[in-house]
Amino acid sequence: MALSTPLSTTLGMGMNGLSADTRSVEQLKSTASRDPKAAIKETARQFESLFMQEVMKSMRQATMSSGMLDNSATQMGSEMLDQQYAGKLTGLPGGLSQAIERHLQRQLGVKDGELPSAKNAAATTQLPQLAVKNVQPHVQDFILKHDGAAKAAQAQTGIPASFMIAQAAHESGWGKREILNKDGSTSFNVFGIKAGANWSGKVAEVQTTEYVDGKPTRVTAKFRAYGSYEEAFKDYAKLIGNNDRYRDVVAKANTGNAEGFAKGLQKAGYATDPEYASKLARTINTTMRVQRAMA
Repeated sequence: MALSTPLSTTLGMGMNGLSADTRSVEQLKSTASRDPKAAIKETARQFESLFMQEVMKSMRQATMSSGMLDNSATQMGSEMLDQQYAGKLTGLPGGLSQAIERHLQRQLGVKDGELPSAKNAAATTQLPQLAVKNVQPHVQDFILKHDGAAKAAQAQTGIPASFMIAQAAHESGWGKREILNKDGSTSFNVFGIKAGANWSGKVAEVQTTEYVDGKPTRVTAKFRAYGSYEEAFKDYAKLIGNNDRYRDVVAKANTGNAEGFAKGLQKAGYATDPEYASKLARTINTTMRVQRAMA
C-alpha cells in the first residue's frame, strides 16, 4: 500500500485490515482532526502490527504441518497467538512503525515534538473552503503556525503581523526551505538573519545564495539559531525595531504600505537579491489575501 494515500483513507484501510469496528475507525479519524501527531503515531503502530501479523502467518504457513491436529479450534488459537506475538513486536525502537510515522509526518507537515494548538486544530475545518479559494494547505498551515508569534512581535514593533509572516514565508519558502543545523534539525531561523560578530547564541552554518554585482553566487554563511519560532520572531522584532538602519522601514510598515516596507528593507541592505522587494511585496499580498479568506 502506498504511503502517499491520504490520511483519512489510510486510517480507514488500516483499521479495516485489523478487523476493527466502525466506532474505532471514527474515533481515530476524530483524533486526526484534533491531534494529527497522535493519530499518525497510532496509524503507524497499527500498520506495523498488521504487517507483523502477516509475517507470522507466512512463517506458520511455510512450516511443515502433519495435519493430524489441524482444525478450526487450533487455527483460531494459532491466529490469536500470532496477534499476541505481533503486538509484542510492534512499537519497538527503530521498528517499522517509526519509519511509517516519520513518513506520514513529512507528508502532512507535522513536525516531531510539535503539538497543534487549539486554533490550528479548529482551523482544519476551513480546509475545504480554502481549497475552493485556491489556497494551498501548506500556505494556510504556515500562517496559522506563526500567527501568535507574529502578533507578539507586532506589539513590540508596530510592524503588521501579516508583513512579518510574509517575510518569514519568503525567506523560508513557506517553511519548506528552513535553515537547518548540522544534525538536520531546524534552526527556527525563518527570517534568514545572519550571525554577525555581535551574536553570542547558537549558529547554523549553511550554503546560501548571495548576489555579488548582481550575480547569484553560492557561499557558506553563518546564521542565527534559536530554540523556537517564538524566539526567532522576538529577535527579528528586536533587530528591526531597535536599529536606526530600519527606522524608515518600520515607519512605512506602520502605515500599512506593503510595497514601501519591502523596498525599505532592500534599501537598508536586509538582502542582496536585487528583486527582493518585488518578491516580498507579492508574498505580503498573498498572505493578506489568505488571511482574509481565513477570517
